[in-house]
Amino acid sequence: MTEIKARAGTKEWVGLAVLTLGSLLIMLDIGVLNFAVPAISADLKPSAPQLLWIMDVYPFVLAGLLIPMGWVGDKIGRRKLLIIGSLMFGVASAGAAMATTPEALIACRALLGLAAAPMTPTVLGLIRVMFNDPDQRKTAIAAWTGVLTSSTAFGPVIGGLLLDHFWWGSVFLINIPIMLLLVLLAPFLLPEHRDPSRGKLDVVGALLSFVAILSVVYGVKELAVNGYSPESVIVIAVGFVVGVFFVQRQRTAASPLLDLELFRHRGFSGSVCITLVVHGTLIGINLLVNQFMMSVLGLRPFTAALWSLTAFPVVAMAAPITAKFSRRVRPGNFLAVGMIVMAVGCGLLTFVEVSSPILFVMGGVALIAAGLLMVKALVADIVLASAPAERAGSSAAVSETANELGNALGFASFGTIGLAVFHHQMADVQPSGVSSAALEGARGSIGGTNAVASQLPGDAGDQLLKAGQEAFTNGLNLAALTAVGVLGVTAVVSAFLLRKVPVATASEPAPPKSDLPQVVEPAP
Repeated sequence: MTEIKARAGTKEWVGLAVLTLGSLLIMLDIGVLNFAVPAISADLKPSAPQLLWIMDVYPFVLAGLLIPMGWVGDKIGRRKLLIIGSLMFGVASAGAAMATTPEALIACRALLGLAAAPMTPTVLGLIRVMFNDPDQRKTAIAAWTGVLTSSTAFGPVIGGLLLDHFWWGSVFLINIPIMLLLVLLAPFLLPEHRDPSRGKLDVVGALLSFVAILSVVYGVKELAVNGYSPESVIVIAVGFVVGVFFVQRQRTAASPLLDLELFRHRGFSGSVCITLVVHGTLIGINLLVNQFMMSVLGLRPFTAALWSLTAFPVVAMAAPITAKFSRRVRPGNFLAVGMIVMAVGCGLLTFVEVSSPILFVMGGVALIAAGLLMVKALVADIVLASAPAERAGSSAAVSETANELGNALGFASFGTIGLAVFHHQMADVQPSGVSSAALEGARGSIGGTNAVASQLPGDAGDQLLKAGQEAFTNGLNLAALTAVGVLGVTAVVSAFLLRKVPVATASEPAPPKSDLPQVVEPAP
C-alpha cells in the first residue's frame, strides 16, 4: 500500500486542472444545447415530445445514475472509471454530432448522461485523495467550484459562437479533443484509488435508486412545464415510495451503495439539505432572469449570454475568499454567510422594474452566483471529509444527486410562482380589438404576449406588451422575495444546527474503517 502524501505538490495541482476541465465539459454540455434547438428542429424535424426528450434525457440519466456510479468508482478505481467515462463521453458526443434522426440523437444524449454520471463523484473522490491536507483541499475545491459556477455563463456564449460559424453538431464535437486530453493525461497526473474489500454491486439497490430519482425529477419537471396533472403527482409519489424501499434495501444489503451512517453526521446531512436549497434557488431564479432579459428587455439570446459574463469577476473574487475564510470560520456560520449573500442578490431582484438597467439585474445575479460558490465549496469539503477516503465517491454522489433534485424543485417552484403572478395579472387585461383566441395565447406566457402584441396595430399592441412585461416582472419580484425568505430561514437553521461543528471537524478527514482496506496507487 502506498501512503497518501500529506501535502500536494505541482503534479496534484496540474491534475486538478485536468479534473476541472472534465467537469466543466459536463456542465457546458447542458448549456450549449439551448442555442442549438432551433437548428436541430429545422434539420431533424423532431416532434414536440421528441424535442423535449432530446433536451431532458441527459440530465435525467445523469441524476438517476449518480449514486450507483459513485459506488462503482470506489470499487474498481476512480481513475479507471474517469477514463472509461471520458471515452464514452467522446464516443457519445461524436454520435450526437452525426445523428440523422431524432431517435438517434435521443439515444446519444442518454449515452452522454450515462458517461457523465461517474465523472463528478469520481472527480471529488480523487480530490479527496490528492489533497489530503485540509487547507489545500479547501483551496482546490473552491477553485473547482468557481470554474463550474462560471460555466453557467460561458456555456451559452460558447454555444452561440459555434452556431454562428458551424452546424449544430459542433456543440457536441468540442467535447472530443478535451476528453482525449483528459484520457491521455489522467494516467500520469492522477492517482488510482479504490476499495477492493467491497462486495458485488447491489443491482437491486441501483435499480431502486435510478427509478426513485428519475421519477421524482421527471414528475416535478412535468408539473413545472405543464401544470398540475394527476399523472405527474402519481409519478412523484411512486418515486418517494421506491425511495423508501431503496433506503430499506441499504439497511440490509451486504454491500450497500450508501453508508446510511453518514447521515448521522450533522455536517453531512445538513450539507446535503443546504445543497438542495441553494441549487434550487439558483436554477429557479436564473430561469426567470433569463426570460426577463430576452422577453422584457428585448435582448437576443446571445447578447443576454454575453451580459451574463459580467457576473464572472464577482464569482472569481468569491473563490479565494472562500478558500481563506472557510479555514477560520465555523462551517455553520460560513454557510449562513454564503446564503445571506445569495439572499442579498435575490433581494436586489425584488426591486427590478421593466425599465431597470441590465447592470442592476446582473448585480443581483452575480451575488447569487458568488454566494452559491461559497456554499457549494464548503459543502463539498464537508461531504468529502465526513466519509472515509475509500467511500468519498459514494458520499460525493449523494451531494450531486441533491444538486439535481434541487434543480428540478427550483425550476418547478420558482417558475410556478412567477407564472402564477403573470396569469393573475394578465387575467384582467383586455385590450380592444383582440380576439378571444389571441388573448388566451397572450395570457399563457410572456412569449405569447410578445407574439400577439407584435401583430396588433398601434396602442392595442403597446398596451398588451406593457401589461405582459409588467406582469412578468412582478412575477420575478415575488419569486425573488420568496427566495430571500427561503435562503434566510435556511441560513438561520444551518447556523443553529451546525453551531457545534468546529472548523477542525469539518476539515479533518474521517479515519478509514479498519475492516475496509484501501488501495492507493500513485500516478506513474
